[in-house]
Amino acid sequence: MKISQKEEGVFDAKYRALTIGIILAVTIVAFEGLAIVTIAPSLAQKLNGLHLYGWIFSSFLLAQILGTMIMGQRINKHGVFASFGLSILFFVIGIVIAATALNMFMLIIGRVFQGFGAGAVITCVYYSITLGYPDNLRTKILALFSSAYILPALIGPYIAGFIAEHLSWRIVFWLVLPFIALAVVLTLPAFRRLTVRRDTASKNSRKEGYAVLLAIGTGLLLVGLSFITQWKGMILSVTGLIIMIQPIRKLLPEGTLSARRGLPATIASRGFFVASYNATESYVVLALTDVKMLPADLAGLIVAAGAISWSTAAWLQSKLDVKDNGNGRKNRVSVGIGFMIIGVAMVMLAVGLPEGGIIFAVMSQLFTGFGIGLAHPTTGAIALKNAKAGEEGDISASLQFTDAFGPSLSIGLGGALIGVSQSLNFGLLTGILLALFLQLLFVLISFIISFRIKQARFSEGN
Repeated sequence: MKISQKEEGVFDAKYRALTIGIILAVTIVAFEGLAIVTIAPSLAQKLNGLHLYGWIFSSFLLAQILGTMIMGQRINKHGVFASFGLSILFFVIGIVIAATALNMFMLIIGRVFQGFGAGAVITCVYYSITLGYPDNLRTKILALFSSAYILPALIGPYIAGFIAEHLSWRIVFWLVLPFIALAVVLTLPAFRRLTVRRDTASKNSRKEGYAVLLAIGTGLLLVGLSFITQWKGMILSVTGLIIMIQPIRKLLPEGTLSARRGLPATIASRGFFVASYNATESYVVLALTDVKMLPADLAGLIVAAGAISWSTAAWLQSKLDVKDNGNGRKNRVSVGIGFMIIGVAMVMLAVGLPEGGIIFAVMSQLFTGFGIGLAHPTTGAIALKNAKAGEEGDISASLQFTDAFGPSLSIGLGGALIGVSQSLNFGLLTGILLALFLQLLFVLISFIISFRIKQARFSEGN
């Protein structure tokens, strides 16, 4: 009788420490990012920086782009071990600065360090998956990688809200440090054994410079827009916009800015709906806590409803993809964005109603979460299917870049609208409604562009 050999798994002894460390590192980054959405209104109020609210998120996301680009180059030169250690160091420095912040500017500096570290950590994780696992195990670890976002999305906002409401928002930052230490202990010995090929120079080396220019240009634009009623604000805004144009063209596939039919339209549509989703999440919490006067933990529960809806839709689209052999992907993107349009409109109703609006807030999260759960993984699949041989890595980088840059810009623009509204004495509610209206415009643009997506043909068995 022949005994079958046991199938190799990611939790086997030789991979166990690396697998647990990777999952823990990703979970920490995800928790920190999602927790901030809930506590941002509280810390902005406590630090007297509501006019800089958008920068809590935009500074993180812009720095994340830099971390992704720069650390990708560093790994090629110095290996995963040293790069991961440096990435964690940046992340921890950011947490300490944010946790001890005495004012909003100090907090934003901390968020810059956190964002750079987070982008660098995720880049190191991707490299470690490529180098540390055989091909037959990579899909399994990538599935676990994705699932590491689910738990923080479900409980992170509530836990952070509860801590901020009953203890202190600073504890939310300190809370992750022990888990970071555990992730380091588990991963660094495994990373030390990984070897990176250094025989060729990276063809993406110029992207570091473009990423830096983009961050500078976007920063100038957002700072200028926050006091656009003054001539200095106008000059800064125009200067920032000019600086941004060339880097955006170089960091995105050709034709993306004009939403050319096919892959460029796919990337452009995704950029707009991801931007709208993240900004809507940020400002709905601000509205619930500072306008509707809900406790932060309850606002966190409402946000968590969107995470549950997202997970449900992502599971559904995977089943539908198998059923129709991928031929319905283009329609699923448009349907998903349609759900998001309804959701964002309901957010505006929830915020604008003089009393109540909680039911609309919950329903809006369910609609927007379900919509992005359909559209987000599907646009990724379409983009990779349309990629030419050898371009998969570049397309993946474009998707990651879009997912970070779009929200950084949309949240920043919303924050600028709130700042202008307050400086003109229109009030916080007016500023939030203007910020949400901008997100409605973005998701409508995404819906229109989605009809220019060109889906690659599928054959049976593909």
